[in-house]
Amino acid sequence: MEKRDETLLKEKTKKLSIIEGGFYGVYDGAGARYIAPFALAIGKDNPYINTFIAILHSVPSLVGNFSQLFTNRIMNKYKRKNLLSFFIIIQSIIWFGIIASGLFSNKLNSNFSLTILIIFYTLSVSFGSFVSPVWASLMKDIVNFKRGSYFSKRNIISGSVSLISSLIAGFFLDKAGFSNIFVSFTILFLFAFIFRFLSGILFIYHYEPKFKIDNSKYFNFLDFINKYRKSNFVKFSLFISLFMLAVSLSSPFFIVYMINELKFNYLTWTIISVSGALSSLFFMPFWGKFIDEYGSLKTLKITGIFASIIPLLWMMSYYIDFNSANIIIFLIILEIFAGCMWAGFNLSYSNFIFDAVTLEKTHLCSAYFNILYAVGIFLGSMIGSTILSLKIKLFFISPIFFIFFVSGISRLLAYFIMIPKINEVRDVKNISVEKAFRKLFRYNLKPFMYLFHFEIIKLNSD
Repeated sequence: MEKRDETLLKEKTKKLSIIEGGFYGVYDGAGARYIAPFALAIGKDNPYINTFIAILHSVPSLVGNFSQLFTNRIMNKYKRKNLLSFFIIIQSIIWFGIIASGLFSNKLNSNFSLTILIIFYTLSVSFGSFVSPVWASLMKDIVNFKRGSYFSKRNIISGSVSLISSLIAGFFLDKAGFSNIFVSFTILFLFAFIFRFLSGILFIYHYEPKFKIDNSKYFNFLDFINKYRKSNFVKFSLFISLFMLAVSLSSPFFIVYMINELKFNYLTWTIISVSGALSSLFFMPFWGKFIDEYGSLKTLKITGIFASIIPLLWMMSYYIDFNSANIIIFLIILEIFAGCMWAGFNLSYSNFIFDAVTLEKTHLCSAYFNILYAVGIFLGSMIGSTILSLKIKLFFISPIFFIFFVSGISRLLAYFIMIPKINEVRDVKNISVEKAFRKLFRYNLKPFMYLFHFEIIKLNSD
């Protein structure tokens, strides 16, 4: 195949991947984002609901990412795009089991219904996670340069669709009322099934460059961990794992705080959550270009320190009247700030993986990174749930504020201990934090117009 023909096929696949990301956005916005509210509806009077929420937040990711230990065995036998298509379609079908766990909750003990929900959601996440390294390998083959800019564009399309879907879903649930809540969730999750199914079909039409795993370069998970002293990438992976452990001490319980303690309805919770997602989309192009020019590590350093203090800022909500609109405004502003920081943080660590690892090792290193990431989330969620069950208040008015405090301090510890150990992996320009923020404050709407630049998703006819 001529190089020109291959370049055209790669460009078509890059555009097709953006469309696939849009389909995923509906699945995420109408389905995955509403798993926790769905669980809260099932277990509204269950005394163990915080534990179930923590399990739902962590166990599916843990099981799913550990399944990636076996991904390497099948990548030599089947085309990557076919693996992606098959496993994503199965992932979508499993959502019928998730729907069933809610429809029969009135006839079953809520503990049993929540357990069924966790089992099916874990299966769904596992089928998607199993092929995550396959997707990373394929996309590294397809996107050869300016990865930060490309993936920021893709994330904008996917995230915008997710945001719109989430808003519509929140409005729909709010209007449906609690008497019809499980029928309403069923309708939402059917949309999630349809668009995830279509997402799986689209992978069939991706172009796949020739790929062969070099088994001589295989190394197992323990080999990976043992490289800690010498490997910059292993140090980076452990930092992200520790940071996500600290994040997960509190992250499953923000929704519990808003719905159970602040008594927000679904629409109010959705608006606050969407404000963070919208902020993330708005700043994604800025961070994408910033990463291409100044590197993933610099972005990680800037955004990581501010992501660390977010739960500490949530504690300030105690001083605002819960019955006034001021607390909603405060949380929206806080989520806008958080969305900006998390946009840079998430994009920088995902791009660091592409920059730091060779193509032959991308699937392995991506799998091992994801395992450490999932272990961090699992341990953090379980520790957070345990601490919350102890109802420790200390000098706080609510046990949940103690969790926010511990999470914030733990994030700062992980940041200051591990960040100095990590090095940038490519030649980039240097920039001070002060100058970076001047660039951020001068950021305008023009890059955000990628949302309406339809040539991104328009496929060439040739």
